[in-house]
This record gives sequence, structure tokens and C-alpha cells, in this order.
Amino acid sequence: MTAQECAERVRDLMFAEDTAAQALGIDILDIGPGRARLTMRVQGHMTNGHHICHGGFIFTLADTAFAYSCNSYNQRCVAAGAMIDFVSAAHANDLLIAEALEVSRGKRSGVYDVRVQSENGALIAVFRGRSATIKGQFFETT
Repeated sequence: MTAQECAERVRDLMFAEDTAAQALGIDILDIGPGRARLTMRVQGHMTNGHHICHGGFIFTLADTAFAYSCNSYNQRCVAAGAMIDFVSAAHANDLLIAEALEVSRGKRSGVYDVRVQSENGALIAVFRGRSATIKGQFFETT
């Protein structure tokens, strides 16, 4: 199995159990070793009292892209920490695109950067996640 095939299999297995991403309408556009690109359409119930997308939903999209990128090697990982900087607002009906890229990966931890942009290319947020490797895999390898 190639590294790309491994990432795709992990994506399929993770997403089948990822009820949070499914409920938010998150779609996985692309996956590969240490990278992932996801989208989410901002729905009306995701806006706050300022009539902009609540930052928690933007964080969730970025965190989900981070999760798919760091788990793409078939070694289970969880978040050890994350931070986000909000750059500009997103509004109802905006399509947000989160692209996660691996910065570094070791046996026990990794660092991943995620850029969240609108479909017209406006930068919405920048996220950095730190992963911690835990026991287990998504599927057995031979």
C-alpha cells in the first residue's frame, strides 16, 4: 500500500465515525500523507450576534483538517494543543476551505499549520495544532 492509499483509507475510516464533521457539513476535498483540504459552508445557525460566523465553528473546521492530516499515516493521534488567529470574518453561506500541512512529525508528536480561507481567497484564520501520538491504528497492516 502506498502512503497515498494509506491516507485515503484512514480518511474513509475516520469520516465514517466522525459525526461532528458530518453534522457540520464538512467535506474532505483532498487528503495525503501529512496534509488535508476540507470545506464547510457557513450555515445560518453558525452565526453569532454580530451576524458573522462564530469563531468556534471556524476553529472546528481547522481542527478537523488538522486531525485528518496528522492521522493520515494510520497511527492514531490526538491534539495536544492548538491556537488560532482570526484574520477576517466569515458570513452565512460562505464556503470555507481549510488546508492543513505538516510542519514536523516525530514518533510522539507533530506540528501542523492550517489556513482557513473563503472560496474567494480571503484569509479567515490561521491555526497551529500540536499532535500527540497515541496507541492504535485505524486498520491492521501486514
